[in-house]
Amino acid sequence: MISTIILSLFTSINNLYIHHIMSGFEINKLFASLILAIVLVIIIGIIGNIIINPNNKNEQNAYKIEIPDSNDSNTSLASNSVSNEIVPISNLLINASIENGKKIYKKCGTCHAIKKEGKSKIGPSLWNIVNNRKANADGFAYSNALIQFGGHWPYEELNFFLYNPKSYIPGTKMNFVGIKKPQDRADLILWLRENSDQPSPLP
Repeated sequence: MISTIILSLFTSINNLYIHHIMSGFEINKLFASLILAIVLVIIIGIIGNIIINPNNKNEQNAYKIEIPDSNDSNTSLASNSVSNEIVPISNLLINASIENGKKIYKKCGTCHAIKKEGKSKIGPSLWNIVNNRKANADGFAYSNALIQFGGHWPYEELNFFLYNPKSYIPGTKMNFVGIKKPQDRADLILWLRENSDQPSPLP
């Protein structure tokens, strides 16, 4: 490419020299222009090689984004993650406050009944929930996530669930941000325990 441009410039100068009577000053101007053109072509070539380096074909030009396998987001891993990051409440239940638990329950009472014969509201009745099996309220349409999770509601599992329901059981219908203070969770669970014909033994 460079040789073609230079050859073209020389040809143009030769034609001008043949067909016109040129002064020495005009010839000097043409040669100066020729030199300037050559320098510009060389500079452009160097810049082009810097911008587009043919030796870097194997280099990655973008960040690689790792997409986790959907199987890694299953319920088991999610529940383990939550249970590993929160404080157990077994020791906190010893000095837990039923009165404070009753106050905290007001956050739950909008969606849940807690009377023995209480009908389910937006959420299922919480009567006799401690150590009872999951998804046990007759006639309530539980999420498939909770049904498949299975098992019962022992103290610590209620603790994990109340900390962050959607993280502990992904897919649950329970739209609740959770209770972050360990003692508040212990107080609430102690209050729930009292709402049963036969309260479960403390751990």
